[in-house]
Amino acid sequence: MLRFGQSRGVACAVMLAGIVSFTMVSAGEAGAKPRARRPAVDATPIVESNSIKPPARFFTISTVLAKHDGKAASIRMAALGDASVASDASSRAAPQISDRPFGLFTFRAPDGVLWSKWRGVEARMAGESLLLQLCRTEPASCGAAGRAALAVMDEARDTDGLARIGIVNRSVNAAVRYVSDDQQHGLADVWSSPLATLASGAGDCEDYAIAKYMLLRQLGVAEADLMLLLVRDNAVRQDHAVLGVRVDGRWLVLDNRQARVLDPDQLAHFTPLFALDHDGVGLFAAPYAARVSHESETDLQPSADVGLSGGAGLQPLL
Repeated sequence: MLRFGQSRGVACAVMLAGIVSFTMVSAGEAGAKPRARRPAVDATPIVESNSIKPPARFFTISTVLAKHDGKAASIRMAALGDASVASDASSRAAPQISDRPFGLFTFRAPDGVLWSKWRGVEARMAGESLLLQLCRTEPASCGAAGRAALAVMDEARDTDGLARIGIVNRSVNAAVRYVSDDQQHGLADVWSSPLATLASGAGDCEDYAIAKYMLLRQLGVAEADLMLLLVRDNAVRQDHAVLGVRVDGRWLVLDNRQARVLDPDQLAHFTPLFALDHDGVGLFAAPYAARVSHESETDLQPSADVGLSGGAGLQPLL
């Protein structure tokens, strides 16, 4: 039979176990979606009713684990509430909105299929950019795809800002007919180079976005202001690719299904997954309970075939 003192010790142990469990669950749920703040759990020992309770303290799971390992916590989250609640968090508030598309932060994605595809496409775009320069100096050697690319750039060259990206968006959308990779290449997911897409006059959503990317770079848009965006379109339950373009500090979206330039605020049905630019492949830190996989990151093509258009499209096409 337990004595009164032993009972209180067991009760305190149970309460502390419950507090640790509550903290771990709360930290896991914070990455899913915001929830209403729950009343603070008083972790202090039982005292007389006329005693003054010390303020409650809140800790993140990273803090608890770091202290357990004898290391400094790498991440701290400030407790929300009135000034009477004590916290071990830093007084500096972290920025809530990123300067990336959709206002979300991105992190370097693990090296894999997407990196192979993007590196291949970047190499092809660099080569085709040189071919377009040659096309200007030697027009007689310029093929249909090169002439089509130069015509789009010439039309947009005397404009800037929204007008320029609008011309490129509409021109590429009009020049390319949507065809799935299965129909065009007999493969699940192939990324064609810009001139290969213009030469065939067909491609899927990634091919439209890649062509617009290179044309805008040729027109002087900074590489830091261009980003291939892989998303999940929840409205049609399909993976999709669009081009992000920053104009006057504001990100806009070029979609092969729309002639007009779109504001990300109009795209609440998109789940952002990956951002690809001159820095490589970034993974969006999207606040969703379960991130879906984009078809392009799960494609099992050999690395040698990734990012190329296949067949005749492997050769430069002017």
